Amino acid sequence: MAERVSAARGAPAGGGYWLVALAAALWALLGVFSQRLLSAGVPPTEVAFWRAALSSPLFVAHAARTGALRVRPRDLPALAAFALVGVTLFYASLNLAIDAGGVSLAFVLLYTAPAFVALLAAALLGERLTRTKAFLVALSVAGVALVSASGGEGVRPTPAAVAWGLTAGISYSSYYLFGKWVLRRYAPATVFACVMPVGAFGLLPLVRFEALGAGAGAWLDLALMAVFSTYLAYFVYYTGLRGVEASRAVLVATLEPVLAATLAALLFGERLGALGVLGGALVLAAAVLATFDRGGAASAGATSQVAAAPTDRGRA
Repeated sequence: MAERVSAARGAPAGGGYWLVALAAALWALLGVFSQRLLSAGVPPTEVAFWRAALSSPLFVAHAARTGALRVRPRDLPALAAFALVGVTLFYASLNLAIDAGGVSLAFVLLYTAPAFVALLAAALLGERLTRTKAFLVALSVAGVALVSASGGEGVRPTPAAVAWGLTAGISYSSYYLFGKWVLRRYAPATVFACVMPVGAFGLLPLVRFEALGAGAGAWLDLALMAVFSTYLAYFVYYTGLRGVEASRAVLVATLEPVLAATLAALLFGERLGALGVLGGALVLAAAVLATFDRGGAASAGATSQVAAAPTDRGRA
């Protein structure tokens, strides 16, 4: 979906790549903030709730300032459905994966999204599942199998961790599947201004408001997560896309899981085992190679960044 934004006027190509890289770094920080909040006793679903709730006013204000706050009433059900999958389910499952298995594992499994795009686009949108796409899906499956069989220091590939990580990947893929439709109709700021509050509302029944007693440090992490790793990440990503091709931007955005794993190693002592590193490399290779497949899933990595993109890859 992001490829339709890349043709717009904006930053020069060189600056565009730097902005995409900055967005990837900001998204990678989600692992740091989430792990710190989980260690402070804030439940995974509550971390997801506050991320969406605290970033919502920023997206609404942005859309209002640019005159992009109005949507057609007939599109509201589709936007609400996307909010429940792309925000409620995606944000919750990513944090549940981090809680169950660690940051590195969660972010590697997150990048199975292009494989899910290929399968779901064939099933739901009628896109042809080419031999290339089938090979990339198989490559991702092999990578997941290796990651799931690998141990490592601070990395716990339990069935729950793998299941939540794959759920994050499949819900992340909704940014491409839905974005192909919605970005023909609305600016990114409009989409996020609508879906973030609805997504937060979807998480509300799972919140016990334990963050209220978690201390100032936890609230600082929540604020930084909402401002920098959600609103600002989406904003700089879309600004960068105006000057570069989306299929090339995804190559830069794939820095996200690499940076997340590096930060987890430095700050939390996480280390993927040898099989996990190999499996992660296969998953990322499939995501990168998908950008060269012109059959439809090519931009899955880039377009998936859109919301949460993302991003979207905030992914205005």
